[in-house]
Amino acid sequence: MKRIPLVWQIIAGLLLGVLVGWYFNTHPQYQSWVSAEILKPLGDIFIKMMKMVVVPIVFCCMILGIAGGGDNKSFGRMGLKSLGYFFAITGLAIVMGLCFANIFEPGTGTDISGITHSTASITMEPSKGALVIVQNIVPDNVFVAMSEAKLLSVLFFAVLFGMALNSLPREKSAPVVAVVQGISDAMFKVVSIVMAYAPIGVFGMIGATVATFGFASLLPLLKLIGVVYLALIVFALVVLGGICYLIGENIFKLIKYFRNELILAFSSAASAAVMPQLMSKLESYGVARRIVSFVVPVGYAFNLDGASIFLGVATIFVAQLYGIDLSLSQQILLVVTMVLTSKGAAGVPGFAIIILSATLASAGLPLEGVALIAGIFRIIDSGTTTLNVLGNAIAPLVIAKWEKAALEPSRVDRVTPSPSTI
Repeated sequence: MKRIPLVWQIIAGLLLGVLVGWYFNTHPQYQSWVSAEILKPLGDIFIKMMKMVVVPIVFCCMILGIAGGGDNKSFGRMGLKSLGYFFAITGLAIVMGLCFANIFEPGTGTDISGITHSTASITMEPSKGALVIVQNIVPDNVFVAMSEAKLLSVLFFAVLFGMALNSLPREKSAPVVAVVQGISDAMFKVVSIVMAYAPIGVFGMIGATVATFGFASLLPLLKLIGVVYLALIVFALVVLGGICYLIGENIFKLIKYFRNELILAFSSAASAAVMPQLMSKLESYGVARRIVSFVVPVGYAFNLDGASIFLGVATIFVAQLYGIDLSLSQQILLVVTMVLTSKGAAGVPGFAIIILSATLASAGLPLEGVALIAGIFRIIDSGTTTLNVLGNAIAPLVIAKWEKAALEPSRVDRVTPSPSTI
């Protein structure tokens, strides 16, 4: 019997989760127990397994990306180009989110009296300056940073370690690089094992969401969902599509090539769930390993196009919801604030809600608005995560073009993946 491709298993899990969630939402006598004891644990297991492998993969790939680059000078050039691109593109995404929110006004006329999510608790940290943010990136203990999945701290140490390996004589650094390469290869094998569980995890996550909130809770906030998704689609096709055109690529061809990863990202709302496959597919597409190993992990911390659009739309939505007018200068300040606060977001579901809380606090806007959005954020998060993944799939192609690192012809020909893989 022919094996069903994993992507179709994930879609089946998604649809079945919606049906099961809807059933238990309409039968509340069972809903609480089934959601808490069955559906949510099934989804959390998948997220935990992906978080389990992401940090080792990021750590190893960053070291290999630097130590395999030949010298620290070429790494520094590529790093500056990457960060410049990430800050520019996420800044543009925030501006687009603000523009769409100002044009379509999703918060105007929204009746919040029937929305019951205002009791959601929001955890806030005090606003921090740039130097304090940098201070918090530097880890006291790299092993603690790894155990707590502090991606920026892990990247910081990996960069230093990779640069140190580059400065050593080749006979001393080669064995260490070989060990790191072996660990990286083994972790990618672990990912392939974990991915067999993905359909069950997607089923649990979607089922728990629908069972808890149902479809009726979406109605008062449908305009917000619609504006966010419209902005995401326009950004993908116009902005990312234009970038692809400038580097000689086709956005629709790339969407088709990465369709399995995009579907999984949409289903799980966890970009970390597709990072290993994304890196492997980029190498198969012909992008040099040293570029993929550096740009993708850094992009997961700094290149969050979807989350940036959500921040722009949601901030104006909250202001409109409470009848607060923001001047042009205030919105320009918001762009700067969000460009900084959006960096370093974890590739797990729901982290953008905390970023939004920090943004609203810095702007003096009511935090109660975050509680309203929290109930429907899972629906929005699927779209923002998908755009995050697409943006990080395109970024290595841009950096490769800037570095004049031509795609390997032997690999470019193999742009159609096997239907049995993801």
